[in-house]
Amino acid sequence: MLNWNEFRVLTFDCYGTLIDWESGILNALKPVFVAHHVKISQDDALELFGALESAEEREYKKYRVVLENVLRAMGKRLNFTPTQEEIRAFGQSVQDWQPFPDTVDALFALKQKYKLVILSNVDDDLFAHSAKKLQVNFDDVITAEQCRSYKPSLNNFRIAEKRVGVPKNEWLHVAQSLFHDIAPAKEMGLNTVWVNRRWNKQGGGATLPTEATPDVEVKSLAELAQMVSEGD
Repeated sequence: MLNWNEFRVLTFDCYGTLIDWESGILNALKPVFVAHHVKISQDDALELFGALESAEEREYKKYRVVLENVLRAMGKRLNFTPTQEEIRAFGQSVQDWQPFPDTVDALFALKQKYKLVILSNVDDDLFAHSAKKLQVNFDDVITAEQCRSYKPSLNNFRIAEKRVGVPKNEWLHVAQSLFHDIAPAKEMGLNTVWVNRRWNKQGGGATLPTEATPDVEVKSLAELAQMVSEGD
């Protein structure tokens, strides 16, 4: 078990950890699939999204462009042609994705003890919409747009290392994705908390399967906040 008093900074993945990105993805895809009479299960749609998104992120382009290209690629896989308006809307749908019900209260609780930093695969302007929903004032926001790369690239974590301003043993990374976050964070020598939002679901959802061993696993951010509180 980690000593919660050793840490000064918590870095967070945003989408999947703080924001319910799988619901956001599915809500954005639903009208497209209905309009084009596409029959696909939610699990299969999320897994297809995860595979196409990771392929798009191998070379940097803005995240809204990643999403636009993902929808075009989905069309090719599923035999439909999305309209330009559907492509545009999907590209900016991040701004409508909502936090998990426990996120805001947990962030405010953790803010009492730690500096909080976002480390996210997103554009600056898209995150600005999410920031309003998350409500807490983050001490720093580090985006893929600033890094010119996407996690799991270690470049993002190296940039974060320079900006968090504390030794690695005082920095804790908190995330849902083993692929994008826990594996590279462990490679960097960081302590990690896996927020396993899919603990009661089958498969990996919108993230590629990968092997990684977090230091702590929780089912929600509320559970992490409770553990920190009890550890004081």
